[in-house]
Parts: sequence; C-alpha cells; structure tokens
Amino acid sequence: MARKLQNLIGILKDKASLIKATLSIASRHASSTRVSVLRATTHDLSSPPPEHRISAVLGCEGSRRTSRACIEALMDRLNHTRSAVVALKCLVVAHNIVSRGSFILRDQLSVSPSSGGHNFLNLSTFRDESDTASWRLSSWVRWYAAIVEQNLMVSRALGYYFCSNIKTLGNFDITKDREEKVLALLSSELLSEIDALVGFVERTRDAPDSWYDLQKNDLVYKVARLVGEDYKLVQYELSLRIKEMGDRMKGASYDELTRILNALKRLEDCKERLLSMFLFRKRDSDFWDLIGQVKLKVVEIMVEKREDNLRLIRVGERQYYDQHEQSESISRFWNNPFVESEDEFFRLTSSTRGWSSVGLIMPVGG
Repeated sequence: MARKLQNLIGILKDKASLIKATLSIASRHASSTRVSVLRATTHDLSSPPPEHRISAVLGCEGSRRTSRACIEALMDRLNHTRSAVVALKCLVVAHNIVSRGSFILRDQLSVSPSSGGHNFLNLSTFRDESDTASWRLSSWVRWYAAIVEQNLMVSRALGYYFCSNIKTLGNFDITKDREEKVLALLSSELLSEIDALVGFVERTRDAPDSWYDLQKNDLVYKVARLVGEDYKLVQYELSLRIKEMGDRMKGASYDELTRILNALKRLEDCKERLLSMFLFRKRDSDFWDLIGQVKLKVVEIMVEKREDNLRLIRVGERQYYDQHEQSESISRFWNNPFVESEDEFFRLTSSTRGWSSVGLIMPVGG
C-alpha cells in the first residue's frame, strides 16, 4: 500500500513539474528543453528512461546557449530530487550524453570543478529514506554518480571521450588511430593515462553488493549494462597502454617500473570482484593474462636492475678501498723518519737499485 501511495505521489509530482515547465516565462527553447529532461526522468520505478526520451534530450544541442540550458535543467533535476529513482534516471541521461551526445553537450557537462564549475556529480551523501527499497537504491545512485564523474576524468586525461561509441572496438580506422596515439606518448604520459584508467576500474569494482536489485529492477540492470560497456572499453584502452609499456621495459627507469608495477597490482586487487560482476569470457581472460605477463616481466627487470646497481656499488666500494689503501701507503712513506725532504724522496725514487721502494727505506742486504 505504501509503495502504491508513493508511486501516486511521484506521478503527481511529475505532472506538476511538467505543467510548471510548460507555463514557464523562460524562453521557448529553455522551456521545451526542461520538458524533455522531465519526461526522461520521471518517478516511475518500473523502467529506465525510454530510448525516445533520451534521444529527445540529446537533440537539445543546437547553440551553446541551448546546450547549457539542457545541462542546467538536468543537473538541477539531479541535485534537487530526493528520489533515488529520479536521480538514477538523471545519471542514465548524463551517461548517454557522455557516450552519444554532441561535442557541445559534452563540453557543458564536463566543466571541471577546478576551473570554476560546480561538481554536480558529487552525490556521496545522497540518501532516499522513503522506504527500504529506496534506501538500498541510494547506494546505486552514489556509485553510479562516481562512475559518470570518473568517466569524464578519464576522458579528460586521454584527450578524447573513450566511451564515445561501443562500436569503436570494431572500427579499424579508430583502432589504428588510437594505437598510433599511444605509440607517440612519452612513458610518463602513458603512466599518467594508465593511472586514470585504473582509477575507473577501481570505481567499477566498488559497486553495491545488492545484486538482488540487479535481478529485480530494470533500471538498475540498465545502469549495470551501461557501466559494463564502459568497462569493456577501459579494458581495451588499458591493454594498448600496458602492452606498450611492456615493450619499453628494458629502457624504463626504476621509478617508471615501480609506477607500472603499482598500477598492475591495483588492477589485480580488482580482479576477483570484477569477474563476479561481468562475464566477457575470452576478452576477460586475455586481459588478465596480459596483466600477469607484464607484471612478471616488470618484476624480472626490476630484479636485474637491482642486481646491476648492487654490482656497481660493490665495484665502487672496492675502488674506494683500493684508493684508500694507496693513500695510507703514501702517508706512511712521508711519515718515515728516514725521509727528510722532497729532494730526498726524488733522489731515492730515481735510483732504486739496491733499495726497497715501499715502506721503510733501508739498504737491501745491509
């Protein structure tokens, strides 16, 4: 009964919001944009946003002003709702903007907080306490918001939207272009990009444990599927970079080897959880095999470099002790009471027949 009442209240709220947006004194474009956002993010728990509703929001590109109005309406809806259902639907729409939207829409969404924008995706304190199901759904909101935010951060680090289209995995031209880009990167740049991608994997691993919601709730299932598509693309991007770093191992510095080893260990810490979440069979197997092979190679090279350094240290120490002993011999010579001056030294060393050349200067054989 409580759930039915809550659904009824949600329907009434949606209708009221639509009427308010339609009658708004704002410009016609802003009003129609807000209506599109509201229709895509209703309180209806039974299903995710329909494809035609998402497409309507994606169609709000036009000018920069129209795109800004669209993102403002979406973020306003996301940050003012107390409904976990509405929040999840807002995030689904935002995720689709990142993966399928026009450049101008993405640009408006990805304004960095460090450059003065407000971080609308920080929902770490979100709680819907209306009932037990909503409370459980809130954990999905917090996780999914962090995923969308991490998606934007990774795209910023790579210099392009890596999830622009899942079909890029099979596009030869795009694949070749990305491979060439990776080849041209400095090792320090490669390591920075790997670090950002590993951060996405770690965020993905932190998914809620309530898989009951995944099986019973179509909205949660949609969220998990979208994140799974991104994860496949992240695997691809990571594979390119880790293979390249594997080829550069011999010439890498010890610091670079340490950084790549730490990144590989972080990935392996996520492996068990991710295998229980997603099942991509051969792709997963190939990915984790690569991680294991490169990690082993890194460890072997680090051991070799450490042994080389120890050998250099031992050689240096030996040279130091040899020089030290030679210095002491010379010092003992000058302290010899039988040597009175430099002239005496040169006289003795210039005619050594019948004299010892080291230690006390004494006649040989008396």
